[in-house]
Amino acid sequence: MSTFREKIKIIIFGTDTKAGKLFDVVLIISIVLSIITVMLDSVVEYNQQYGHIFRIAEWTFTIMFTVEYLLRIYSIRRPVSYIFSFFGIIDLLAILPTYLSLFMPGTEVFAIIRVLRVLRIFRVLKLVQFTGEADMLMTAMIASRRKVFIWLFLVMNIVIILGSVMYLVEGGNTGFDSIPRSIYWAVVTLTTVGYGNVVPQTSLGQALASFIMVLGYSIIAVPTGIVTSEITFAAKSIKEQRCVVCGKEGLDERAKFCSNCASKLTG
Repeated sequence: MSTFREKIKIIIFGTDTKAGKLFDVVLIISIVLSIITVMLDSVVEYNQQYGHIFRIAEWTFTIMFTVEYLLRIYSIRRPVSYIFSFFGIIDLLAILPTYLSLFMPGTEVFAIIRVLRVLRIFRVLKLVQFTGEADMLMTAMIASRRKVFIWLFLVMNIVIILGSVMYLVEGGNTGFDSIPRSIYWAVVTLTTVGYGNVVPQTSLGQALASFIMVLGYSIIAVPTGIVTSEITFAAKSIKEQRCVVCGKEGLDERAKFCSNCASKLTG
């Protein structure tokens, strides 16, 4: 029994074997198809014509994910650590709404929770060697969090001030009937979205709106530059090795053996 459990663990949690890679590929395809099913099922026309097909597909995916969920619990030594982990909770929430619909009528509305399955794709991204890039991006975002927070705080102050000024300029007319609504207009204008439901009518208000539009282009570029600079710094700080046997590049500096030919690295 222990041998069977080890085989299941290698297939589910390992990506170095053919069976493990095949499992990850099938899992990604199943997740994507299940999300597409949920999306199409929310369209009234498609639901009326193909509702029975969507239900069959949804139950098929739910049973597949349930078996996978139970096998993950069965194959690891400490099931509790997986059950209460982030991905363990996501896995449970992804299959729970379908079963609740059997015992609790009216819970179909919670079926939208099934789109959380898309988060499970992040678990198997290691299949395509994205782990290093994901770590680099996460490092850059963590390093720039204070700068971005200060930027957000600055933008929040700008929209409050500009919204309040616009409320005074327009005199409470033409849709600017309150400061919160004026702040909403300032946010929409600053982000260059421009819904057009609230439009200034006075010359001074239009001049202020033009200034906010131009200001928006420069402000939006700030966080992009901050994160980009941190990504560049993180990329330069990463040291890599090259295998002298097979010539594979981009190996982690801490690696002792080549991931391609298993030869010992000289460092």
